[in-house]
Amino acid sequence: MTSTPVAPLNLHYVRSSPVAGLAVAERRVPRPEATIICVHGGLDRGGSFARLARRCESFDVVAYDRRGYQRSRGLKPLSLADHVEDLVAIARREAQRGPVIYFGHSYGGVVALGADLAEPELARLVAVYEAPLPWILVRPDARMPLTDDAAHESEVFFKRVVSDRAWERLGDAERESRRLDGPGLLSDLAILRGAAPFDLGRLATPSVYVHGDWNQADFYRSLCLQLEKVSPMISSRELVHAGHGAHLSNPDQLAELLHHLWQDQCASR
Repeated sequence: MTSTPVAPLNLHYVRSSPVAGLAVAERRVPRPEATIICVHGGLDRGGSFARLARRCESFDVVAYDRRGYQRSRGLKPLSLADHVEDLVAIARREAQRGPVIYFGHSYGGVVALGADLAEPELARLVAVYEAPLPWILVRPDARMPLTDDAAHESEVFFKRVVSDRAWERLGDAERESRRLDGPGLLSDLAILRGAAPFDLGRLATPSVYVHGDWNQADFYRSLCLQLEKVSPMISSRELVHAGHGAHLSNPDQLAELLHHLWQDQCASR
């Protein structure tokens, strides 16, 4: 008598990577409906999706530290095109196992949309959470200009996006780690201050823009209205009692939403 394999509790980093120097983590389940590839935002890391991964019981979950961040900090260059190529490389490998879903948080959503436009046959569904799309609609609190002090900008960004108190609670080693991710962050922010990197009107994959109802909810609702005009492939969802870090604060809710979105996509085919 054989027992059913038990999925590991957490995301764990693996030795194999489709891109040399890119740190990839995964959580596998016995009979996945699809693989969710999670793409983190600025000043974050792939491991931050661990809470979400544990709740995605029907999916394999793959996450990674984007180039310029954490375990992939030494990987250069840091252009959006390079981030897109990294995600495409991972998706090509995962597509050999079965269907692929992109989930991009914040700037990771920009990468996910770019990857889908680059090779639309790889993903069956794209979900992005509060991705900044200033060429569609500029946030009212957008900060300009940037300095060239990467360590300073990383501290300012962390305090603005999370909080001053959260920064103060970090230990010295963790603060230094965030500062060392500063060059990656500066590159992300600089790209968002440039011209539109791609045309969302060319999207051919069902895509869902998700946002919370805590911070800047009216802005995100307006953005969603604009996005639905740009492409008929884009729809939107709003999470109640959720802020920008929903993958950390609302993982149950987010996992349930991703499951429903996937079921809807399967039913429509």
